[in-house]
Amino acid sequence: MINALRRWAKALKRDIIALWLGARDRRTPVLAKIVAGCVAAYALSPIDLIPDFIPVLGYLDDLLLVPLGIWVAIRLIPPALMAELRESASAQARPASPTAAVIVVGLWLLAAVLVGVLIRRSGGMAQMVALFRS
Repeated sequence: MINALRRWAKALKRDIIALWLGARDRRTPVLAKIVAGCVAAYALSPIDLIPDFIPVLGYLDDLLLVPLGIWVAIRLIPPALMAELRESASAQARPASPTAAVIVVGLWLLAAVLVGVLIRRSGGMAQMVALFRS
């Protein structure tokens, strides 16, 4: 069972790199490029949309969203092209995605600003704490 999990994890890593290559390949359909690019950028980003330290939810993206995104992206890419991309991915090093990291950090900053605005509009932090306690 451990060997099967290792093979699955290795295949996932290869497929992420293949999707990254597919997002840049001119033969990939437009919708597949968009989905593959988003999935690869998110998977390769050093920052998670939901941080892993949040109980249960932190690992949901790693256990469900990333594999689901990979599955959808692979279905959108023609099989012959995907086979070629997988072959190329086996020889490639792991790419980095600083753009995805910037996007995720931007989303977190936007969420923090929105929470700050909501706290300010509601009358301050003491008011918010009182609302949650009741």
